[in-house]
Amino acid sequence: MTATLVAAASGQAPPATPPPSSGRYRSRARTDRSVIVLGVAVAIVLLLLIGYPVVSLLSAALAPDGLAVLGRIVTEPANHRIVLNTLVLGLIVGVVGTLVGFLFAFAQVRIAFRGKRVLHLLAMVPIVAPPFAVATAMITLFGRNGSISNGIFGIKGDIYGLTGLVIVLSLSFFPVAYMNFRGMLESLDPSLDEAASGLGAGKLRIFFSVTIPMLVPGFAGSFLLLFVEAIADLANPLVLGGDYTVLASRAYLAVTGDYNTSAGAAYSLTILLPALLVFLVQRYWVSKRSVVTITGKPTGHSEQITARSIRTPVLVIVGTISALIVTIYLTVLTGGFMKVPGVNNEFTLDHFTFVLTGLGSKAMTDTATLALIAAPIAGVLGMLIAWLVVRKLRRASGLLDFVGMLGLAVPGTVLGIGYALSYINPTIIFGVQILPALAGGTAAFSGGIAIVMVYITRSLPSGQRAGVAALNQIHPAIEEASTSLGAGSGTTFRKVTLPLIQSALISGLTFAFARSMTTLSPIVFLTTPGIKIMTSQILAEVDSGRFGNAFAYCTVLILIVLTLILIINLLVRKVIFRGRTHRR
Repeated sequence: MTATLVAAASGQAPPATPPPSSGRYRSRARTDRSVIVLGVAVAIVLLLLIGYPVVSLLSAALAPDGLAVLGRIVTEPANHRIVLNTLVLGLIVGVVGTLVGFLFAFAQVRIAFRGKRVLHLLAMVPIVAPPFAVATAMITLFGRNGSISNGIFGIKGDIYGLTGLVIVLSLSFFPVAYMNFRGMLESLDPSLDEAASGLGAGKLRIFFSVTIPMLVPGFAGSFLLLFVEAIADLANPLVLGGDYTVLASRAYLAVTGDYNTSAGAAYSLTILLPALLVFLVQRYWVSKRSVVTITGKPTGHSEQITARSIRTPVLVIVGTISALIVTIYLTVLTGGFMKVPGVNNEFTLDHFTFVLTGLGSKAMTDTATLALIAAPIAGVLGMLIAWLVVRKLRRASGLLDFVGMLGLAVPGTVLGIGYALSYINPTIIFGVQILPALAGGTAAFSGGIAIVMVYITRSLPSGQRAGVAALNQIHPAIEEASTSLGAGSGTTFRKVTLPLIQSALISGLTFAFARSMTTLSPIVFLTTPGIKIMTSQILAEVDSGRFGNAFAYCTVLILIVLTLILIINLLVRKVIFRGRTHRR
């Protein structure tokens, strides 16, 4: 593959190469009983987390009321417009967010400039903040009475509709693409560029013929994630959509306004189909392209680009977006201290008093508790699936990897309605009511269980992918040595494998907790009077026009996420893995 890329960059014919061998190495030792038991247990867990809710949603969508809605979606022009709006929004956000993430990563890794640590922090801020915090700040800054649009330029800004949604969703979700591209760019072998340059290729040709082809999986994966997140996002279309109606908001209104779960399931099914199609196409396309670099590890450091023709335009674009991010989050952080942000900027602590007492304190406690329960389960489950896929399973590895990643492909709105149908309403299996009787008959407790399960499902793919990547960099002989000394697979995984992939585990735990604390689309259908979730409370405050309370909620939420992420990292590094990290 290296020779092919270099030859392509230099304009020469690529040399003949033998077909690449499989890059995945599995132990040839006979699968022991504990692995079989573990594989069956993981399969059952995934069935409960993903399979059963999706089947429940399909069952409701194909009921008479759901079929009637599906028929109207196919025949009525108004519904055609809603479907088209959803697809257009997903495609534009997928492209824009992926490009923004790539530019930030390219600047961070390849461009020579000061302030890279600040740029990295700015790129990571949206991960620890609820996505619709950006929407609320955009209204305050650029809305009809915005402090910038009206206060400075004297115009009635119109941030509502497709334009506002693209800006907000791209700024909210691009950090995932940034992290993906940053890791890939840091792993690229600089000898590829040097070899192509030695054969006479210019910088621009090397970029398009060597660098970009090696990043194809990153582009495909980032686009997939941003497309799915955009078509399933619920809060931002409710806040900023205006007349631009999408399927997620239509499903939400069908369930909460019309009390018609079958109609909501039908609209959700319409979201699910394009998401799964893009997911399958992406996996098939990437699997057909070989982008290995023989060792997979760089042999040196990439040359920092100083040429103005490349450096200036990239830094101008990245700097402009960074300035917008700073302005937005400063608005979020300061808005909670203003009586009416953007209208009456007089200092007040009333909004924080509201958040830190009564329902606000309960929302903080409930949200943090459920997220702390879900994060370690999602992190460890992701590592287990990665271990089974890379090391232990053969024929079933592809299927297990695919099912584990469905938490990424199935939109949040779809999961939320599926879980409401499966675990909040009475669940009947073979004539026996399983839930909420299993949860003691209380809706609040069953709702809490369902929310934890949603958090696990949505966070699992990131930990799984991190685990797969980490295990592919560890030679199996290390684990085989443990097995040859008499340790079983479970002991080897616990005492050898986990300490070696602790960085991947920490990454999975961190993302799982942050994602759980800031998610809304799946859990808005699962909250009950006995359970308060901070993102749901923020949406309620925004709907009521109480932006000061919403900003105060967002500020407290960001502080909680940052504090607990730090504590989680310290616990894992200093307590769980203390003295157990093996040097490779």
